[in-house]
Amino acid sequence: MTAIAELDLPALDYMDASLAGPRFHEELERVRERSWIARAGELGFFVLDREAAAFFLRTSSATFPGRKMLEVQGVSSGPLYERFKGNLLDLDGADHRRLRKLVQPAFTPPAADRHRPAMRDLLERLWEPVAGTGRCEFVASFAKPYPAMMIATVMGAPLADAERLGTWANLIQGQFDPVKVATMLPELERAALEFGDYTRELLEARHDDPRDDLISQLIAAEEEGDRLSDEECVMLVSAVLVGGVDTTQAQLAHGLRLFAEHPEQWRLIAEDPSLAPAAAEEVLRYEPITPFTARIALEDIVYRDVTFPEGTLLIACSATANRDPAEYEAPASFDIRADRGRAKPLTFGAGPHFCLGANLARAELHEAFAFLAPRMPELALDGAPAYDTPIGIYALDELRLCFGPA
Repeated sequence: MTAIAELDLPALDYMDASLAGPRFHEELERVRERSWIARAGELGFFVLDREAAAFFLRTSSATFPGRKMLEVQGVSSGPLYERFKGNLLDLDGADHRRLRKLVQPAFTPPAADRHRPAMRDLLERLWEPVAGTGRCEFVASFAKPYPAMMIATVMGAPLADAERLGTWANLIQGQFDPVKVATMLPELERAALEFGDYTRELLEARHDDPRDDLISQLIAAEEEGDRLSDEECVMLVSAVLVGGVDTTQAQLAHGLRLFAEHPEQWRLIAEDPSLAPAAAEEVLRYEPITPFTARIALEDIVYRDVTFPEGTLLIACSATANRDPAEYEAPASFDIRADRGRAKPLTFGAGPHFCLGANLARAELHEAFAFLAPRMPELALDGAPAYDTPIGIYALDELRLCFGPA
């Protein structure tokens, strides 16, 4: 056995501000060709191939680091830190299973399918200002408002609040980005405070006026003696509202970027909308908007004759795992008709902390691609995309597109 600290490993500078766009994948491929694992500075280690990444995501010997991700960055108090307490991502074992079980029924495939008519209505509403213009800034026109309005619908928040929800979600999710924690902490903490107050007000309103929405369902579970405290209810609602917005927003924007770069693939969907689910899977595989998912070793772990001591931070890299040539044929090609076999992308994670809203996100992508493809023919980039950092949620800040008449 060899201790991980004794290995001569390549390094990936995750704090490099230029690590985005094409260069991001070039750097990842450079380190992946050298080793299945790479150093992440003093933070820990990147796990790069699919088999290893899936192992560390699923093993019971490691867990999501939760508040430890903030502690290693020097944040051990304050609104952002407190928000993590009781959060699903900060829990394990029986507590995690119990809370997840309460909210899971709202995010099954049939539950997601029930929201498809609402998705189409929202897409129609967002399309009206763009129709006939031949161009748009896609992030502001579609990618931001669409998932925010959709998660508001699922949760029972007013649609008029969707823009605020989107803004809060984008800021709060910066908790997973060391650059943003280092440079924007007061803004992130202010968003966490404001969002917490909003969530409590929304819960109070639903106590007095229950409806057919997830918030009312959680309150009912609490009242039926399921031991769901007020604060647990706040944490669940907060986690779903935040987690259900910026992830889909980012994935949808990258999807349209990829189709603008591969217009022949976009035409296939326009001609046959039934390809939208396959298109969504290929977008999720090719450009995962959660390129890195952390786990921390709860005990010494031996894997591939390498010992990872207790407390080691391991960062599963879906961006390389999803393009692993050992798992996928022609993994560097973007092809919605390719047979990718049984190896599912790791974009939504794996194991107990697998993304709760994966089915809803997939349905939103299916409906968006099927709706937009016939209405935006001859899709092309109308300028260089503006990339956010790939640490945390890998979003696009701006995506200008042009297209022909429907």
